[in-house]
Amino acid sequence: MEHVKSSEDYLEAVLMIEERQGSCRCVDIARQLGFSKPSVTNAIQKLEASGFVRRAEDGRILLTDTGMEIAGSTLSKHRFFSTLFTRLGVAPDIAEADACAIEHSISDVTYKAMREYFEKA
Repeated sequence: MEHVKSSEDYLEAVLMIEERQGSCRCVDIARQLGFSKPSVTNAIQKLEASGFVRRAEDGRILLTDTGMEIAGSTLSKHRFFSTLFTRLGVAPDIAEADACAIEHSISDVTYKAMREYFEKA
């Protein structure tokens, strides 16, 4: 499970960085996640071998369709839970940490049911 969580964290980071600054490089991921650049480079090589990302000639990291699907799903869950917890009165830093933990462990069925419930409320 830790391998899946780590992969999701990296893919989510790529998407967040792309949204924020238009492109993503290993150094950007290292800065965002607080990891060393060699660790990030190693992880990105594994994600590339698995077909989740590809590297452009200029070093940018690009999500494949599969990588984008996983990153988008993970980020959507993260934003939903972070917003929900903050609205419930949880401090933003705790809400962020809890959202990050839950986004990896909740089933899609339960997440969709919760999202639909709170959208109606």
